[in-house]
Amino acid sequence: MKKIKKIIYLKLARKMNQNSQAVSVPSIISENTQLKGDIISNGTVHIDGQIEGDISCEELVIGVKGIVHGSVTAKTINLYGCLEGKATAENLFIAKTAKLIGDAAHVTIAIEPGAYIDGHCVRKGAPIPAEQGKENLMLTDNSKSRK
Repeated sequence: MKKIKKIIYLKLARKMNQNSQAVSVPSIISENTQLKGDIISNGTVHIDGQIEGDISCEELVIGVKGIVHGSVTAKTINLYGCLEGKATAENLFIAKTAKLIGDAAHVTIAIEPGAYIDGHCVRKGAPIPAEQGKENLMLTDNSKSRK
């Protein structure tokens, strides 16, 4: 009887798995790994080792001990280690332990105090609306006239 229940359970589990979207497992480059070449992924890539090459993925996490030499393109980048190259992302997070040597293009950015950045951070996307620009100019002009 137990074998029959097990078989039925396994068949049901397989049937349910076919209908649902599988959650992808992240690709992990561990601390003692060195890789020369490009990485292309539709999922999450977590790097604690050293990469010499370009990376393109959905989400990239460069760990505290991770080092990347190359261009990085991802929807979300969480930088805790070192990136030497260009970063392009919608959401960019740079931790206080991080080192970014190169330019970054982003839609949103968060930088913790203590992060090291040697390069330019440029917002990509729509320019600042004209009304906001006028308010900032007015505040600046008023402060100058008060002096």
